[in-house]
Amino acid sequence: MKLKLFFIIITCCFFSQARAQDPVFTQYFLIPETLNPGFSGFMETTYAGIIHREQWPDLDLRIDTDYAFVNTWSEDINSGFGISFLNQRENISNYNFSEINANYAYKVRLNDYWDFRPGIEVGYGMKSFSFQNLLLEDQINIGTGVINPSSMDPILLNRKVNFFDVSAGMVFNTDEVWIGLSMKHLNKPNIAFSSEGNVPLNTFFSLSAGYEFLIADYIDAVLLPYETKFFVTSNYMQQGRYNRFDLGASILFEKIFFGATAVTNPAKNGANGNLLTSVNLFTGLQYENLRLGLSYDLNTTKIGKTGGIYELSLTYQFDLRKKCFGCPNYSGK
Repeated sequence: MKLKLFFIIITCCFFSQARAQDPVFTQYFLIPETLNPGFSGFMETTYAGIIHREQWPDLDLRIDTDYAFVNTWSEDINSGFGISFLNQRENISNYNFSEINANYAYKVRLNDYWDFRPGIEVGYGMKSFSFQNLLLEDQINIGTGVINPSSMDPILLNRKVNFFDVSAGMVFNTDEVWIGLSMKHLNKPNIAFSSEGNVPLNTFFSLSAGYEFLIADYIDAVLLPYETKFFVTSNYMQQGRYNRFDLGASILFEKIFFGATAVTNPAKNGANGNLLTSVNLFTGLQYENLRLGLSYDLNTTKIGKTGGIYELSLTYQFDLRKKCFGCPNYSGK
């Protein structure tokens, strides 16, 4: 009895917080479409990719997230088009969130160096939850301690919720620098499972930036190949009362890259209020049209033995005349 009640409390607390949190990928800089529709068609060719994220495999409360996309570019109308699919699931309660989106971005040449790319994303989302794993109020007989196997709670009739979603973003870039700003869930869709409930999905705000350069342009690195590049990226996110700031750096040796990202919690939300929540290590390989990325997040908080967070990404670029390490595309370099 106590064990079951404990499970209910933990589960309810988890979903009361998680409902306000969008999935965030460690390798967001390799697939920036996950953050900002302004990156649709950014490489100005057709390319596709998929990323898988496995969170806390050593806990019962494991979360898996997948994201897949295809982007293309029309030179005639200076526009990028894309379609993406997101799925997130939790293993105990069978909570499942899926969303399919269509993206569009338009390129505006500001001057000899800077481009401006506003973008919009529209989608259709679905959330479901196995309420049969929960112990509801009318199942408990306080006087006798008997637990009824069934419930008359009307929430059991609303295990799924569907909603329409709208997001927008913009990207400013040169050949070496990009700055992106995006806001998801502008229409704040109602994601309440109860037919009479009203739980608006909080707007997700992101401000990200990246800078890639040849190391030889700044120092005389005689021990490194001339084409060795350094990439710095940052991303600030805010959703509801939760915020996060990532700061990372990586180095590219010809076709292999290595790097690390520090993940911080500026608002110090949570029981322990840690500023640094994880250190994320990543590596990858570029071979002809394919780019493979692998990352592992090292937890720095006292949450316990979680098994960390793994991510595996794979992207395919159809036109190799466009060169890219991080994102966006730095053509002609």
